[in-house]
Amino acid sequence: MQAVVKTHRGPGGEVRTVPDPTPAEDEVLVRVRASSICGTDVHIWKWNEWAQERVRTVPMIFGHEVSGEVVRVGARVRSLTVGDHVSAETHIVDGTCYQCRTGKMHICANVQVLGVDRDGVFAEFAVLPELNAWKNDPSLDPAIASVQEPLGNAVHSLLPEDNIEDLAGKSVLIAGAGPIGLLAIAVARTLGAETVVATEVNRVRADLARKMGADRVFNPVEEGDRLVPAIREMTYGRGVDVACEMSGHPSGFQLVFDALTPGGRVSLLGLLDRPTTLDVDASLIFKAARVHGIFGRRMFATWYQVKGLLALPAFREKVGQIITHRVPIPELARAMDLIDSTQAAKVSLEARW
Repeated sequence: MQAVVKTHRGPGGEVRTVPDPTPAEDEVLVRVRASSICGTDVHIWKWNEWAQERVRTVPMIFGHEVSGEVVRVGARVRSLTVGDHVSAETHIVDGTCYQCRTGKMHICANVQVLGVDRDGVFAEFAVLPELNAWKNDPSLDPAIASVQEPLGNAVHSLLPEDNIEDLAGKSVLIAGAGPIGLLAIAVARTLGAETVVATEVNRVRADLARKMGADRVFNPVEEGDRLVPAIREMTYGRGVDVACEMSGHPSGFQLVFDALTPGGRVSLLGLLDRPTTLDVDASLIFKAARVHGIFGRRMFATWYQVKGLLALPAFREKVGQIITHRVPIPELARAMDLIDSTQAAKVSLEARW
């Protein structure tokens, strides 16, 4: 088969002919219909410091967001059949560690990630464990089906636990309107948030944030010290009830705590390139703030929430709007250029070889 392979420990990747994968007894073979580019893929493509430390096996097929059709099932697979349309939960777990046994599979102590720890999905075919193959409605656009994984990140950030209060009537801040931030705006608005505020420096993404339903999109660089007072003005002087940090920038990290109302909650998804500081007394203790670190999605409660949201035509339409470009998988270099030049929000990779 054809696949995009990380051939060496350096920038870039190559389209190569590689052996067809063979599913084990508890796995399925999937013909890729669409994939999409995540920030992790950009890091691996550029081979930044994170990738150098995290990726241990090269050569490797990378990519993890995917939708496709099952073409072969292993002997012990019972829940899937040939012809099923599936997406991938990208965290492959051992099922036996303490976290897995106590309902926290998404933070499995021995997790492997598709396209990072094992061959991924920028290919004609991919292998998925039965557990990780999420069955889709066949009528769902493959491009939208492939972004359910990052959509799950957005949902998990806003609803991090089963017993967390709902968003109806609440004020929400999304710091960073990248693809997951854009999806979070749509989720917050769909779930009844009264006020949704976003920050973003990229004009393309700022425009999309408004289309997703943000009441106001601030450029944090232009606003400077006026940003927090402006957010408080929009929230009756209180600050936001829920703040999601999705930019991975130190200023965004500080902002979500500064703009938070006492007793509010913060979800941290963006990865910081370097250590940062925080006044714990003022930002956490005296505010009685609740802080959630977000890694992946709850397996599989979040997926059911995503399924329910995508059943709403208006929500599906919003999700489709963040896909600004569709590029054949072999033209991954061009897709990366679109992202690097800030022309794209989310790039869908089509299975055209």
